[in-house]
Amino acid sequence: MKAMDNVLLARSKRCPGGLSFIEHIFTGFVEFHGDRRFGDDRAVIGGLAYLGDTPITVIASEKGSDAKDRAARNFGSAHPEGYRKALRLMKQAEKFHRPVICLINTSGAFCGIGAEERGQGQAIAENLMEMTALRTPVISILTGEGGSGGALALAVANEVWMLERSVYSVISPEGCASILYRDAKQAELAAENLKLTADHLYSLGVIDAIIPDENYEDSYRQLRRKLLDILPKYIAMSPSEVAEHRRLRFRAIGANF
Repeated sequence: MKAMDNVLLARSKRCPGGLSFIEHIFTGFVEFHGDRRFGDDRAVIGGLAYLGDTPITVIASEKGSDAKDRAARNFGSAHPEGYRKALRLMKQAEKFHRPVICLINTSGAFCGIGAEERGQGQAIAENLMEMTALRTPVISILTGEGGSGGALALAVANEVWMLERSVYSVISPEGCASILYRDAKQAELAAENLKLTADHLYSLGVIDAIIPDENYEDSYRQLRRKLLDILPKYIAMSPSEVAEHRRLRFRAIGANF
């Protein structure tokens, strides 16, 4: 499959939203709202849930289920308050020693005037900085699109996984083609060169696991089972060991290239 085919699949309506993953993998989800600064961003949902008997914090991108819902959720492109809500929940999880699971499916952070006026860049940068040193385990899973800093702001994790046909890139193929080739029609070439597929990113050490997604019911089961298997390893670590593990993981990316 060509890289651009993966991009189109990741953008398609076949990809379940964050709420669907939460409903199938976790139990007892209670959603929290707001960033305590400006408002509630419906492009990012988060709250408390259980994975088996383990209380966790789950944060997810949500693009919406129909036209009206997608518009209300800004098609999964978060405003600054969405990232600040996510960070508020992460810091709460750190306080109560709960693991954090992030489910990511966004074309990128919203780049409108209002978002910029309210500090979009600062909100993303703060998430990157705070997540690097967060003293509780974080697992991030790319379930569809993983676009630019809007995705990375939820992906500074101890482990990063991708569904098989999801994508993860610093820029969209169209944006890259417009900049490098001065022609957005060269998006297919840009997609190949961006190495944005799960196979490429796994070979480069950017991600740690690939989850098959031919059948999403199977994907839910595999994700649940894998999370149940891996989390005890991180829960057994001390808070400082968890943070150091994450720091070393990102320091090691690209070391052999």
